[in-house]
Amino acid sequence: MNSAANYEFPDGWGVNNASAPLRDVLLGDPAEFEWQPVSAIARRTLQNLERIGTRFDRQLAMQQHREMVDIYTDNGVRCHFLDAYEGLPYSVFARDNNAMTPWGPLVTSCQALARRRDYAVVAEFYHRAGVPIWKWVTAGYFEGGDFDIIEPGAVILGFGGERSDEDGAAQVARWVEAEGWEALVVPFPGDFVHMDALVVMIAPKLAVVCSDALESYVVDWLKGRGIEIVDVPYRSCVRLGCNVVALGNERVLSMATNSELNEHLRALGFEVFAPDMSMFQYGGGGVHCLSQELRRDPV
Repeated sequence: MNSAANYEFPDGWGVNNASAPLRDVLLGDPAEFEWQPVSAIARRTLQNLERIGTRFDRQLAMQQHREMVDIYTDNGVRCHFLDAYEGLPYSVFARDNNAMTPWGPLVTSCQALARRRDYAVVAEFYHRAGVPIWKWVTAGYFEGGDFDIIEPGAVILGFGGERSDEDGAAQVARWVEAEGWEALVVPFPGDFVHMDALVVMIAPKLAVVCSDALESYVVDWLKGRGIEIVDVPYRSCVRLGCNVVALGNERVLSMATNSELNEHLRALGFEVFAPDMSMFQYGGGGVHCLSQELRRDPV
C-alpha cells in the first residue's frame, strides 16, 4: 500500500485530503456561462422562472465569481483559470471535468451534452502547466464532483446516473484501489447531481453530510472511520447546502444561502466566508462545483 504520509506529489501538485490548507485552486471563466438544463437543479430553475422572479444576469455572475476569487486570494490561495470557449458555458464549473488526486489529475468524461467537450479545456490547462495527467475516464461517465476524498487512503465515488454512472465510477474505483486506497462506490438520488452535494470534508475527521439522502451504510462507513458529522437537512442539500470548500485551519468558503449551516460552523469556531453565488446556484452549482483543488498541504 502507498503511504500517503510520504508520498511526493508530482511536481508539487496533488491532494491526498480535502481539508488541510488549500494552496492552489483551479477555477473556470464565467464569460460564456449561461443557464442550461444540464441537471435537475438547473431544470427546476428554468421551469420556474416566472414564479421565482429571477433572470440570468451574466454581469452579476461575473461579479459574484470575482468575489469568490477575492476570498481565495485573501486567504493565500493561488487561483489558476481554465479558458472560456464559445459553446461550453458550463466549463466555469471547474470541479467536474477533472479531479485532482494524490497521483495527479484525473480527466473525466462528462455526460451532459453541454459538457461533452469539457475534457479538452482541462487537458489543455494541464498541458500548459506541465502537469502529467494520471488517468482519463473511458468507461461510461464520471465527473469530478463525484470524486470525494474523505481522508488519506479513503475516497467516496458517487454516481447519480444522470451525470456520473456506475461504469464510470467502477473504473475509477479500480484505479484508486490499485494505488492502495479504499474506494466506496455509492449510488445516490439524481436530484443532487454530484456527491459533493451530499458529503464534503471541512476539517480532519469532520464533514458536512446530508444523512437523509444517503443509505445508512454510507453514514456508518463515515462514522466507522471516526468522522464526525454536521448534518444538513435534505431540503437545504438539494439546493447545494452542503456544497462548501474547506480552506484549512478552520476556515470554510460557503454561500450566503446556507445561513443555518454558516451559523452552526461559526459556533464550532470556524471562520466562514459566505458570498452571494445565486447566479451559479440557480444554474446548478455552488462554490465547491466551481473549484477544483490543485494543491493542499499533504497529511
